[in-house]
Amino acid sequence: MKNLKMMENKYTITVKTFYGAEEVLQEELNELGYTDTKILNRAVQLEGTMKDVYFLNLHLRCALHVLIQIASFRIREEKDIYKEALKIDWTSFFDVKKTIAVRGAVQSSIFKHSKFPMLLIKDAIADTFRNKTGERPNVETKVPQIVIDVYIRNNDVVLSLNTSGAPLFQRGYRTETGLAPLNEVTAAILLRMSGWDRKSDFMDPFCGSGTLLIEAALLAHSIPSNAERTHYAFKNLKSYDAAVWNELFEAIDRRPKKLPFTISGSDINSDMVLKTRRNLRIFPFGRFIEVKTAGFHEVKKTAPKGVLISNPPYGERIGEEVEELYKELGDWFKSEMQGWDCWIISSNEDALKNIGLKPDRKIKLFNGDLECSYRKYKIFDGSRKDFVTGGDK
Repeated sequence: MKNLKMMENKYTITVKTFYGAEEVLQEELNELGYTDTKILNRAVQLEGTMKDVYFLNLHLRCALHVLIQIASFRIREEKDIYKEALKIDWTSFFDVKKTIAVRGAVQSSIFKHSKFPMLLIKDAIADTFRNKTGERPNVETKVPQIVIDVYIRNNDVVLSLNTSGAPLFQRGYRTETGLAPLNEVTAAILLRMSGWDRKSDFMDPFCGSGTLLIEAALLAHSIPSNAERTHYAFKNLKSYDAAVWNELFEAIDRRPKKLPFTISGSDINSDMVLKTRRNLRIFPFGRFIEVKTAGFHEVKKTAPKGVLISNPPYGERIGEEVEELYKELGDWFKSEMQGWDCWIISSNEDALKNIGLKPDRKIKLFNGDLECSYRKYKIFDGSRKDFVTGGDK
């Protein structure tokens, strides 16, 4: 009965994402039926039950973490946070045998050290368990079973349970990676921002280990990006209802279908192409994705119109060659990709200028910790003089 009550309770749910992706995450939530939402900094907030929490963890492509708020309060001095955290019955949320970690963000002059609030909350949790059970949970910083999220801004404190645990870009499908893999959530964000209609051809000529291709195929087949993921922190909560989760998980239609368009990728590195093929083998639709070893300049467009999204080298590994590579990429766009929308994400602003085309859109995004520019080049049919070749303005 207690478990049922916790499942039916309404919570304030905060869904975290990367900087610049708040609007696309809100759009994704709206499409899933969650229309009463509020955009925050790197997050979107809504109300829902634990069943909604399960659903969001499974189905959201552009989210990093799903949090449920368990307390909010105001403080005047450091010790207040311990006093308030001690009022929470932590034993009602998880068992003493579960390992814990307290993480978060502190923007307050009350604390001289940003890590100190986390230590105070850990102490409050330990003292709560010790007072009630005679034991205290162990702290595990690397792979904790329970993650408590702390957000402090000036005098306001919000405590939440991170129901995802590890970030949701850990999809569970990628067994092979390259030296600089594209984050899976970033790939999903790039796809949504591009406006790809899931009806036209899709291409990635720098496919690496295949993240963009896989995310595009999952989207096209309406399969949740986290369909292969098995670990979620909500499974370690006392409220966890395996029957509810299994019903949601088993409702996924994984059957492959022949799409009326192509999803194709290539890479000049044959080892990366092999890794892409190995990653694709996990999925029934993997055999429908065309992947080959080729430099981008050898690739021909697969249809008169389509969408290209790619994450070319930024220059960290190939040195001074990168500017010439981007110049050749721009020339290839103009000579081969007429009729296509070509999107590039890169952290190398100087190299991007060498593409020699004026971008239709520029969006500031992050690929991991790297600040990047995501740019759209609409390649029109016509002669070379129709293009702006003076570089990016």
